[in-house]
This record gives sequence, C-alpha cells and structure tokens, in this order.
Amino acid sequence: MKIILDAMSGDNAPHAQVLGGLTAAEKLGVDIILCGNKDIIEKEMASYKGDTSRVTIHHCTEVIENEDDPIRSVRRKPDSSITVGLNLLNEGKADAFISSGNTGAVIVGSMQILGVIEGISRPALMPVIPTAKGPCALLDSGANAVCTSENLCHFAIMGSYYMNKVMGIENPRVGLINIGAEEKKGTPLTKEAYKMLKEMPINFTGNIEARHIPAGNADVIIADGFTGNIVLKLYEGMAKFLMLKFKDILMSNIKTKLAALLIKDKVNAFKKSMDYKEHGGAPLMGVNKTVIKAHGSSDAKAVVSAVRQAIKAVESNLTEEIKNCVKASE
Repeated sequence: MKIILDAMSGDNAPHAQVLGGLTAAEKLGVDIILCGNKDIIEKEMASYKGDTSRVTIHHCTEVIENEDDPIRSVRRKPDSSITVGLNLLNEGKADAFISSGNTGAVIVGSMQILGVIEGISRPALMPVIPTAKGPCALLDSGANAVCTSENLCHFAIMGSYYMNKVMGIENPRVGLINIGAEEKKGTPLTKEAYKMLKEMPINFTGNIEARHIPAGNADVIIADGFTGNIVLKLYEGMAKFLMLKFKDILMSNIKTKLAALLIKDKVNAFKKSMDYKEHGGAPLMGVNKTVIKAHGSSDAKAVVSAVRQAIKAVESNLTEEIKNCVKASE
C-alpha cells in the first residue's frame, strides 16, 4: 500500500510530517510519498536513524497557507503539496492522501480533482470521537457550513456504513443533533431531515441533544458543518480542560499523589481515549478516493495515527463500498 503525505502543511510542518511519515513507513509497513520541497524534506530526513527505504519524495515548490483562499489557492498554486498530492492520488500513484493543511483547500481540491461519488450531494468531514459506550462518528464537522436535508441524509448513509464496516458496529444507531429529542423540535432543516431519515434504510433513533453525545446515545451523529464543528471543538476543549483539572486534583497533596500512582494505568487509558493524536484525523467522506484531513496541530504521533486510519479505510474498500451502498439506497 502507498500513502501520499503532504509534508509542507500544518502547524508543525515539515518536521512532524516527515518524522511521522518515516515512522509510519517503518512501523506500519507501508510506502510513503512525502509531497513537498525536496531540499527541506531531505534535511529533515537526514537526522532519522531508522529505515528510510520505503519513503520517497515528490518535489513541489508551493505551499497553500492557512490564510489562503481555498478555491483560489488550488487553482493559483498548481505546484502546491496539496494540489500535487491530490493529483498523484487521482492518477492512481497511491491509495490515499493525508494533509494537516488548509481544510478548505483539501476539501475543494478533493472535489475538483477527485470528484464526488455519484449519488452523494456533498462530501463531509467525519472525525470519530470517544463516548462512554465507544467511538462515535460525527459528520459533518466543517466541510459544509450550510446544508440541505438531502445532504444530512447522505451523511447518515456514509457514517452508518463506516461505523459498520470499518469500526465493526452492528446496525449503528444514527442520531440527528438538535435542541430537543422531540420530532417537532429544531429548525426547518432538522425537521425536514427528521422526516427523511425515518424513511431511510438505516437505524435512525431520532434527535439527540448535545449533552447526550458523550454518554454514547448514538454511534453516528449528523449535523450541518457549522453545528458539527462547534460540537467537535467544544469536545476537544472540554477534554483538555478535564484532564488539566484532573491532574491538578491528583497532584494537590501527598495523599492524592499516592492515589494517582495506584490508578496510573486507568488515567493513562482515559487520557489516550480523549487524545485526538490517537485517532489520526477526519476522513473526507463522499469523494472518489481516500482522503484524510489530519488535525492542523498534528505532531508525528498524530501523523502515524492518520496513516493507520488511511490504511484501515483502504483495506475496507470504503470508497467503493459507499458507492454501492448509495446505489442500493436510491
């Protein structure tokens, strides 16, 4: 398997991307194409002590910055690491593409270069978030600030399939994020989507309030990208807040420090479950190839997790199966 990694984008690029790519190639047994400035990447690779035989560089001269306009940048920077990487994927030179860069550019570039799956109205970013009952897919988390009820239904189909085939959840429960559980609650969008979701061949369990998401009341949660992104960012912020407060409590005196030693393994397991670095990134669901949008602040560990996530998506034949799933639901 071959994975293209955008080596020039992200808060910690190129160091985190190059180190993560090298580590993933060695530990996960995949070939990595590092897309970016050859001279810069080679300098980063020079300090790596492990095996570099499965890593190659595809030179490109431009970088799409976070402040660049997504639509214009893809067109005006044809030799950027994002644009070049997506073109390589479209040409069949690799099986997946990963970037920690400009989210809008990754989405726009994927739609323009790879195309959207026939029958899917809009692609969606789908991070997998932790809950009390296991992982939960959230889509959309930022690809589409404004959505139609049809978009939400397509998100439900893709999320259900992913959680079933990739995460192994039998008949995943689908919930629609709303301000109340009652069918008549919400905006015109959520009311119309509710009616449509009831008629679809999925396990739609109704509306879900934000407070019930951490409890694990659904395996797939659906929202427009504006709402979904707020949920995701609040989730990430609360996870950091809780871990910091928990640390303050455990480190407050001798007794609590001794107690911390006794529950160290449990604390580390909880911390790991809440750490986005362990989950890699958000698959861009609905485009014709496997694309993973990693967190902008990804370090090398998060990059390795994103590669692992891409491998799982490719091995499950996710894109082709979603195409079949969409056709069957029409």
